[in-house]
Amino acid sequence: MTPEDSRIMTTIPLLLDGYTELPPGKIANVVTFLERTDPPVSAPTTAPGLAVDDEERPNTAMYRDLYQRIGQDWLWFSRAVMADEALSRLLARPSTKILTLQRDGRPIGLVELDRAIPGEVEIVTFGVLPQDVGTGAARVLMEGTLARAFSAGIRRVWLHTCSFDHPAAVRFYRRHGFRGFKFAIEVSDDPRLAGFLPEDAAPQVPLIRP
Repeated sequence: MTPEDSRIMTTIPLLLDGYTELPPGKIANVVTFLERTDPPVSAPTTAPGLAVDDEERPNTAMYRDLYQRIGQDWLWFSRAVMADEALSRLLARPSTKILTLQRDGRPIGLVELDRAIPGEVEIVTFGVLPQDVGTGAARVLMEGTLARAFSAGIRRVWLHTCSFDHPAAVRFYRRHGFRGFKFAIEVSDDPRLAGFLPEDAAPQVPLIRP
């Protein structure tokens, strides 16, 4: 996409009743924001061989590997497009907390928490490997995450998911006590065109070249 195309893109109004056509090379999805304001009342679910671990010194390479393997099918790209230095700084922030779900010592799930705003926690990243979806692993990870997120003084835990994500994502979050509070439209450059993700990632989202 040329600079001229980018300038044109910024002037295209979003129609709130109808279709808004995007230039080739751009992708758009509907984002659903959800929140939970009541802490868990019971202990997190456990399962043989599964454990939620706090990563005290998160490794950038480990994070990238898990992030890509979990999110590639759903076109996760917010961390994929970050330079190593920027991602390393983010992971080192005192407000960032990384959790992994381990199956018999092997990482199969990833959570990134942001505690920058007093009184609330954002679940920035949440997911398990594709082969572990539907096995109960995500439930163990979510309940372990909520038990940690609702620490002293936390009144709200929130997250967002989008229409590129797993079709059951919203139902999953609602089953765990989250309720929707707003929608948004996200428009961005297709990360596959810039090489941040393989061109065959997320085949359910057509790759439209400029």
